[in-house]
Amino acid sequence: MRTQKLLKHKKPEIEVANNKLKRGWVEGQGKGGGGIFDDRCWVATELTGMGEALCEGGGGGVGSLNNGLYTEVRKNKVSKLFLSRFDLPIYPIVFFAVLNVNNGRDSSVTRVKKVHIHPPSATRILLPDGRHMAYHEQGVPSDKARYSLIAPHGFLSSRFAGLPGIKESLLEDFGVRLVTYDLPGFGESDPHPKRNLNSSALDMVHLANAVGVSEKFWVLGFSSGAMHAWAALKYIPDRIVGAAMLAPMVNPYDSSMTKEEISKTWEKWVQRRKIKYYLARRFPKLLTFFYRRTFLSGKHGQIDKWLSLSLGKKDKDVIERPKFEEFWHRDVEESIRQLNTKPFIEEAVLHVSDWSFKLSDLRERKKCPGKGIFPWLKFMYSQADCELTGFPGPIHIWQGTDDQVVPPAMTDYVARILPSAVVHKLPDEGHFSYFFFCDECHRQILSTLFGNPKGPLPSTNQPKFEDEAQHPWP
Repeated sequence: MRTQKLLKHKKPEIEVANNKLKRGWVEGQGKGGGGIFDDRCWVATELTGMGEALCEGGGGGVGSLNNGLYTEVRKNKVSKLFLSRFDLPIYPIVFFAVLNVNNGRDSSVTRVKKVHIHPPSATRILLPDGRHMAYHEQGVPSDKARYSLIAPHGFLSSRFAGLPGIKESLLEDFGVRLVTYDLPGFGESDPHPKRNLNSSALDMVHLANAVGVSEKFWVLGFSSGAMHAWAALKYIPDRIVGAAMLAPMVNPYDSSMTKEEISKTWEKWVQRRKIKYYLARRFPKLLTFFYRRTFLSGKHGQIDKWLSLSLGKKDKDVIERPKFEEFWHRDVEESIRQLNTKPFIEEAVLHVSDWSFKLSDLRERKKCPGKGIFPWLKFMYSQADCELTGFPGPIHIWQGTDDQVVPPAMTDYVARILPSAVVHKLPDEGHFSYFFFCDECHRQILSTLFGNPKGPLPSTNQPKFEDEAQHPWP
């Protein structure tokens, strides 16, 4: 009764707070605008970090929730800074949370599996700047590798990702060596004090040199891990044969996207995900509180809940399988083993910040001397040819038409910017359904990249032919 009176008393204040925060988020979303918050619970969930326990029916009485949430907001200095940014009072946030606790949802508590941090087991290399990088190998050994494939992982993942479920026998059939590694601060890799996408590409080439990949190699990027694969094409193109992009993410705030591409991308995402993108751009420190209450809470959870994903039918079926759950839990446990939020915040910020290059830079073109007498004289006396810029190798993209994590509109944008990229559209497939634990899918991907399987090189004394190393596609 007292709560109802307080809510009635604070109603005008609540409406003002609600409208201001909606407006602030939409403005911050920029060109990716569209939609408003249709769930009162987002206020408590996204600002105070009480998260899934509130919105997913985590149980508990109104009184205990009221006290816990009030304490959390009062203690949280960053949250208070964020609230003051929009001139928002603390009490309406609490009342919104209380209003949504007993909303008719099932409050039964399911058994939650605790996170287990495993003993260190990775092979590591020493990088030129003194950091260590952990990596993992699959397939044929280096001296018998016909093709080398290096795969950076995405957010909340590790060196154990690669192509989940790919069989050693399949890699051997194609003579492929698959090398995956932990990004800085993930798994058993040391953090990087000032990492960016340029340093990410340099880490990749240092890894290749250290593990004996002397020839050009292929790069594989899945989901947000594609960000690091795009960087490799930009910063170390002379070491890359080609790229295999599986549902590749791009910067959702990329100014080169059309309004239609932006709208079709953002409309697929749940509100919590949109807010987290906004926070990563404007208030990245706030992400700490979300991460501490989800994948850094010491408990396991479903991938769609932890990462605020909306999934299609096939993807929902995939994540319910025991094999996927076993993989997901182990991958997360390795990813978070350092129990530090910083690398995850860095990764989130990198994704939505200025990449220092545009995807259009990867389009192959001739760069001739600029206009004016001095560039012309320099060109005439040096007899230099026009310089080729961009990435000259093949780019293959696989995209599910029912992917709601990386919507097809993102791939449409890439295809428009990079017309030489080959897009393989996968009818009715989602974000995980084609790439995870699908033997035939993995065979199709390798066949597209490498042609018919030729097996490993027969001996260490027989070198790779240069043409085959640089142009292995059919």
